[in-house]
Amino acid sequence: MSYSKWIGGGLGWAFGGPIGGLVGFAIGALFDGARGSGEQGQRPRTGPGPGTTTAGDMALSLVVLSAAVIKADGRVTRSELDMVRKFFKAQFGEAHAKDLLLILRDVLKKDIPVHQVCMQVRQHMTHAARIQLMHYLVGLAHADGRVDRSEVDLVRRIAHYLGVSDKDLGSLNAMFGSSDLNNAYKVLEVDPKASDDEVKRAYRRMAVKHHPDKVAGLGEDVQKAASEKFLKVQEAWERIQQERGLK
Repeated sequence: MSYSKWIGGGLGWAFGGPIGGLVGFAIGALFDGARGSGEQGQRPRTGPGPGTTTAGDMALSLVVLSAAVIKADGRVTRSELDMVRKFFKAQFGEAHAKDLLLILRDVLKKDIPVHQVCMQVRQHMTHAARIQLMHYLVGLAHADGRVDRSEVDLVRRIAHYLGVSDKDLGSLNAMFGSSDLNNAYKVLEVDPKASDDEVKRAYRRMAVKHHPDKVAGLGEDVQKAASEKFLKVQEAWERIQQERGLK
């Protein structure tokens, strides 16, 4: 079964707490369905333990928080589900996207305690992984070409609960904006009036913060997405570098 790559090999902390309560039934149904169709499935089991985040933990956290963002305006439309399917497919591949969407549809039927979910994530997930999780959510909010006020407010609230600063959130949003000079400064979290040395320090700081190696333990899919984020930092630096004539 395709999802066993993430789940069957062992879930960590996400199978407990509010996240586990929201997705447990859907995961069980997926694995029961795998056995019923003749595929070799196995029930999810606890993984490396508290404090160690697995790819499955990241995926389930994303599904639950994505459901909260989708429901932010009080309704769920077919176009939104199609957009989420395309987003998941682009990030994780077609097979994983199919399974994540099945879980998402079950979670969408439930009330989501956003604060409690975020506290569970914050307790167990590193800051680098939480920034990557927010990058997914910001990308999802931008995926349809517009961002509703209700989505903006909820994404900002989630970031606050996860301990992701307004500067980091502004940088992530800028990564999905235009490639103009103003957005380049936002990506690097530095004032356009800053000195050349300050801009260089900002670039080095952001390059370290968003380096893909920081999420290497979460699997190839997550590291690939982190590499795309890291590339945005590089592009912002090159845009500023060119404008200022820096070497």
